[in-house]
Amino acid sequence: MRRPLRVTVAAALVLAVAAGCTADPRPDLIERIEPLPSGAPQAVTPPQDCAPRKSLRPTGTLPAPGRMPAGSTMAAIQKRDRLILGTSQDTLLFSSRNPFTGKVEGFDVDMGRQIAAAIFGDPDKIEIRVIGYEKRVDYVIDGTVDLVADTLTITCDRKARVAFSTVYYDAGKRLLVSKTSPAKSLQDLGGRRVCAATGSTSMDAIAKSPAKPIAVARPSFAACLVAFQQNEVEAIAGDDSILAGLVAQDPYARVVGPKFTAEPYGIAISPERTDFIKFVNQVLERNRANGTWKKTYERWLGDVGPTPAPPRAEYTS
Repeated sequence: MRRPLRVTVAAALVLAVAAGCTADPRPDLIERIEPLPSGAPQAVTPPQDCAPRKSLRPTGTLPAPGRMPAGSTMAAIQKRDRLILGTSQDTLLFSSRNPFTGKVEGFDVDMGRQIAAAIFGDPDKIEIRVIGYEKRVDYVIDGTVDLVADTLTITCDRKARVAFSTVYYDAGKRLLVSKTSPAKSLQDLGGRRVCAATGSTSMDAIAKSPAKPIAVARPSFAACLVAFQQNEVEAIAGDDSILAGLVAQDPYARVVGPKFTAEPYGIAISPERTDFIKFVNQVLERNRANGTWKKTYERWLGDVGPTPAPPRAEYTS
């Protein structure tokens, strides 16, 4: 039975945002950040066994905010007087635009704000650049942003292009369907239309399913929700973290089945900026230890379920 056509308040907001704001700013208005400090090592393609969860081990202690080491990437960011974060504006709970304040906020945004606070002593010294899913790696490489925190799974393919922090959130793929749907997994959706965001690992998961569901790409998962509500797709495949935000916007939807992939999220950084990678890892390590990660999880995801322990840091050396 087909679901009744509906556009919820959440979907209407998504459509309004889409009508008034493009995913990426005009290319001619994008400022490129300052050149890297001289002597920075060049990017190296990781081996086939790239150990996705491992990142560079921080050394020493965190410098005091506002007193970044001379010649470092952090000092260049400090001189510019703002950290530039790339993220989305429509991933509820992680990075979405508050319709009342107009500000982009969520778990991922707070990861960026905590890094800004470590550099400046002020979490508000951050500029958010809204980027499309398919641009998340590109904008790190070309210097449009300092880093990306945007439900970005660490994969070997991506590590061949950019570097990542240690894992700051562990997600896994599940399926969003109508409450009246009997489907429990992708195996139940052979020949059916399943939506995922362009450039996401969810598109790969749909394509690899032996049941051969029909992959439907949309610019974002919020756009997938609109397609779902308009009966254009039967389901949405995505990380459980993202689907939790979609279910919060649609009382007729539910998330089903166990996790069928592991999706470790990392903060993407230019591989040339080894000092900045270590700095970010040191901030994450401190926040795991002092309870900041726990408070951030409870603020944004406390209603999803019990607060887990933060992901354990793994290092290459």
